[in-house]
Amino acid sequence: MGINGKTLLYGIIGNPVSHSLSPAMHNAAFTASGMDAVYLPFPAEEIASAVTGIRGLGIRGASVTIPHKESVMDFLDAIDPVAEKIGAVNTVLNKNGILTGLNTDWLGATRALENAIPLNGTKVVLLGAGGSARAIGFGLLERGANSILCSRTESRGRLLADDLGCSWVSLKETETLSGDILINATSVGMVPGIDNSPVPRNILSRFQVVMDIVYAPMKTKLLSEAEIEGCTLISGLEMLLYQGGAQFEIWTGRTAPVAIMRDALSRALSQQKTSDTNNDRN
Repeated sequence: MGINGKTLLYGIIGNPVSHSLSPAMHNAAFTASGMDAVYLPFPAEEIASAVTGIRGLGIRGASVTIPHKESVMDFLDAIDPVAEKIGAVNTVLNKNGILTGLNTDWLGATRALENAIPLNGTKVVLLGAGGSARAIGFGLLERGANSILCSRTESRGRLLADDLGCSWVSLKETETLSGDILINATSVGMVPGIDNSPVPRNILSRFQVVMDIVYAPMKTKLLSEAEIEGCTLISGLEMLLYQGGAQFEIWTGRTAPVAIMRDALSRALSQQKTSDTNNDRN
């Protein structure tokens, strides 16, 4: 990668960002597309100064991750209508100094799902009531799916269910549910809690497709059990891939090289896992 005075700058803003897989994915996409561009991680505790940095340095585009997806909206010039509905921004486009906030999390989820099943008219059980569940829920709404929201905290869950125009059920009552698609939009099953699943295995045979937004590990306990029950699996890496592909297209106007981005993500995740294992031994 030859970085020079003409190299276009992109990056991810959040705290922490040191383990983000996005640099590997986007830099592979830039290289494959023959672009003189680089994507870097920018740890930022304070979002206002980070947005000032985007403006001042002429950063062409930025991914925004936790904890800034909501607070960044106060410092941008324009917000895409879907991101406004979701109440969160994960993508910033800098076009001639005008900063626009968008959300590609919902696109990532719906594109990953649509590779496995048509969404219009499907019945979806969505686990969680946080930012990811909110983005996915609005994406499902856009695609004509019928959702049931399940969460541990009733007050937060009912608020999101009302916004989505769907029903709410306690996570304790998932054994009563069935549908076409089950989506885990919680952090249950993520490293280090890899022996945990958000739902009991005996309900998984009631679903055709099971998706988990967790990508570390790539095959969570939920997905492993769903595989045994004969479900079609969608890993969190697919959502990360397609939301990143949508970002690339927003920033560049080019078609994202999805296959190359997927390979880069898989390699980066494997390297990260190897590095973490070696660190644990030291």
